[in-house]
Amino acid sequence: MCAIPQLLKFPLRTGEDRLQTPDECLKADPVSIRGAVRFGIFYEHQLPRPWGDDGERKLIADALEQVELADRVGFDFVWEVEHHFLEEYSHSSASDVFLAACSQRAPRIRLGFGILPLPPGYQHPARVAETVAMLDLVSGGRVEFGTGETSSGMELAGFGVDRETKRAQWDEALDVVTRMMVEEPFAGWEGRFFDMPPRNVVPKPVQRPHPPVWVACSRRETIRVAAEKGIGALSFSFIEPEDAREWVDEYEHIIASERCVPG
Repeated sequence: MCAIPQLLKFPLRTGEDRLQTPDECLKADPVSIRGAVRFGIFYEHQLPRPWGDDGERKLIADALEQVELADRVGFDFVWEVEHHFLEEYSHSSASDVFLAACSQRAPRIRLGFGILPLPPGYQHPARVAETVAMLDLVSGGRVEFGTGETSSGMELAGFGVDRETKRAQWDEALDVVTRMMVEEPFAGWEGRFFDMPPRNVVPKPVQRPHPPVWVACSRRETIRVAAEKGIGALSFSFIEPEDAREWVDEYEHIIASERCVPG
């Protein structure tokens, strides 16, 4: 039940050789911008030592100010990671709270979870569905639902997530979370990694059937998995432009083929 992420609008060149305003973009025909490049900002909230008493507060305040500016000048996305226990590298353990603050300061920009870890050891799938839906409500339907399994040993061991089965845990939870945002009531689940009786998981998101779904891809094989599931691929790989074109072409080929079977 995973929806393929839709094309988003961004400032386009007009016949008068000027950029469209954000209001004009919002009224644009999505077909007219197919293939256009869209821009976003991405936060890890890195904070190297030595830490001052006011360091973390200032870090977050500065980021929120930057998001306001990005919204005003026409950026399309703000993506926020979720990491735990990774001192200096990422002080971003509550991405939903940060993105909710962004939603009230920046009225246009899309709000991306980059990513929410789905193995149940991190948090129950019902809590994931509730979190995504609530942010979609408070933002007026601007959420991008990035998912993943995570890879750092510090986080996996901290939450008791088995490295050998984390891909299978993500796969199981992804299907269940998207169902929870659609079914009234959710029919329940008996699976390999968690069980849950029938319950109506509320609230439901503004975007139907649910916000666009993505998965973090550190390997090319995961990009293929994303295409087969009909979801977006979030990749942070440092590769040559020619290789990137090949990866994108393969993703788009699978999306258009019978191999793409949204769950």
